[in-house]
Amino acid sequence: MNAQMKTQAGTHARLDGLLRARSIALVGATERSAWSNGAFANFGRLGYEGSIHVVNPNGGRIHGINAAPSCRALGQQVDAALLMVPMRAIGDALQDLHEAGINNAVILTSGFAEMGGDGADRQTSLATLAHEKGIHLLGPNCLGFINFIDRVPIWTINLPTRLAGNVALISQSGATASYIAEFAGRQGVGLSYIVSTGNEADLNVARIVDYMVDDEATRVICLFLETSRDAQTLAAAAQRAMHAGKPVIALKIGTSEITAKSAQAHTGSLVGDDRVFDAACRQLGIIRVHSVDDLVATAGLLSQVRPRSGGVGVLAISGGICEVAADRAEVIGLQLAELSPPTCDALKQLMPDFGTPHNPLDVTGAAILEPSLFATSIRALASDPGVDLVACLHDMPTAPLQNYSEQVITEVGAGFAAIDKQSVLLSVTPRPVADYTRLFAQHHGIAYVAAGVDRGLSAIASAQWWARKRGERRTSASNAVAQSDARPSTERQTLDYLASQGVPVIPARIASDAAQARAIAQELGGPVVLKIASPDIAHKSDVGGVQLNVPPANAADAYRQIRAAVAASCPEAQIDGVIISPMRDKGIELLVGIVRDPQWGLVLAVGLGGIWVELLKDTSLRLLPVTPDDVLAMLGELRASRLLDGYRGGPRVDRDEVARVITRIGNAALALGPQLQSLEVNPLLATPGHVEALDGLTLWNEEGAP
Repeated sequence: MNAQMKTQAGTHARLDGLLRARSIALVGATERSAWSNGAFANFGRLGYEGSIHVVNPNGGRIHGINAAPSCRALGQQVDAALLMVPMRAIGDALQDLHEAGINNAVILTSGFAEMGGDGADRQTSLATLAHEKGIHLLGPNCLGFINFIDRVPIWTINLPTRLAGNVALISQSGATASYIAEFAGRQGVGLSYIVSTGNEADLNVARIVDYMVDDEATRVICLFLETSRDAQTLAAAAQRAMHAGKPVIALKIGTSEITAKSAQAHTGSLVGDDRVFDAACRQLGIIRVHSVDDLVATAGLLSQVRPRSGGVGVLAISGGICEVAADRAEVIGLQLAELSPPTCDALKQLMPDFGTPHNPLDVTGAAILEPSLFATSIRALASDPGVDLVACLHDMPTAPLQNYSEQVITEVGAGFAAIDKQSVLLSVTPRPVADYTRLFAQHHGIAYVAAGVDRGLSAIASAQWWARKRGERRTSASNAVAQSDARPSTERQTLDYLASQGVPVIPARIASDAAQARAIAQELGGPVVLKIASPDIAHKSDVGGVQLNVPPANAADAYRQIRAAVAASCPEAQIDGVIISPMRDKGIELLVGIVRDPQWGLVLAVGLGGIWVELLKDTSLRLLPVTPDDVLAMLGELRASRLLDGYRGGPRVDRDEVARVITRIGNAALALGPQLQSLEVNPLLATPGHVEALDGLTLWNEEGAP
């Protein structure tokens, strides 16, 4: 076992002591506290079978148990403690835990980083103290957790649900976790765990996800995030979850542009915290949703079935609902199977004369008289080679004696049981799942998602995407990039550095006077571009520092005009001269921008370059490193992607070569080390036969500036 595996095994064993605690101490217990009363009551509500201890310095009898004045005074092994003491007493409480040999604690107490300023300092001190004492902390400022499988609640408010299942819910907000869990219960979605991580002084969402990957009772992992912390651990855990076949579904709030960036680079205006997280989800196979309803619907589907990446066959008794489903599928990109001629022939034999074989399939009102049409239609759809999943749109009965509905569900269950394809029943509209409904579905072996057509189909589309992502067989991008000592700062230094890393760049020379400019232009033998060379000027055209398509005979005049304009606009700027390059005027201009995100590291943005980047804001993002296949996918995601293929007579570029060059630019940025803030090539010119960087810019953190 290597060192990383040993560390992981040790961490998981310690988390077992918390999340599967067989003895728990309530520290600061008092019947005057709603938190204490709620936490104690939950042991009985969930049926906790371990030992319970109460600790209060005043002793006495609390919750019907004799209270110890301290954890040390308990005199026996305790796995975990819930700390409900005032903030000023937290330090002493941790010391008491340490001396009592208690290595796990949930801290309800608030007044830490959520308050900012001094609160953040207090949390840092808390984390340091816990680390020194060898204590795992959940919180502070958290409601705790519920392990529904082993019936272990260290949870300080009412249980939001008691329906056990295979979906783990991990949330940075305890109250939101409670709302989500309560809704999941009403939708018939059972949970294996709820874990509220609060301020995450120690244990965070990423580490809990990593634990859940190996938890046998958990099949789906749901996240509610307010921010991204410990991104590298989350990325590694998500990759392990993908390998293990456990979908991770994330609902993250906040779309603010908080990513560290510089106004000097175009890339900064295109990369924000939310877009970076979105890119991370796409790379890591995390299903991202944007509402609690979608979170629960997607989890409910994946907790029961594992749709593959192929087509879906849909049927309903309503032609209108079939049209709704078809429209929705087109909007969300759900892949509906195109039925083969043999399947259509089979359906024609089953259906009345007024029925039409189609996907989605309207079984017509004939099914009112012949409910068996559901079973036979399901079998016919499932026989189609393009169908990987059959989805029936119909509501489950909510109580006994709903005779026709029960007949339909019986036939649906028979149809599902007779096929070797995945299957699911979706409610037509969102509906609560009563106990009778859930048991009736189980009796007939039916996977049921009661989220309605819109969200049910969206859940299937997300599952299809996840299946495709998991099925990808590609070469992984390597993090092993040789580090460089280079610290380019000017445009020319940046382009020269990129050239040393295998990136094709435009030829260029720097002129220090007008005569030299004319001589260089004559040597280049055609129209040229002149640009001011200054480490202090990022956007050269804004200060008159660029002249395009200049004949060699006019190069000297253009040089003088640039110097005069720049001197007037930026009299204090350091001037290294004027860069002279051949004029390039045909091809597609692309932006390749790289900026450092404080959580996820270097992020690559690709889009149209030149003036279009700010006008259209049409970019695709990925975390570095990337492979050429990653970049090809990025190019395909651009709204302007067709421009690369010769749209309306335009130049058709070699996408594969573009992808290879952009991959090299990404690796070149990685090689510059952790002090690089951003690297931008704008434009990267792509022509039918060549790809070439025309301009480059690097920005550094102050401590890393050359």
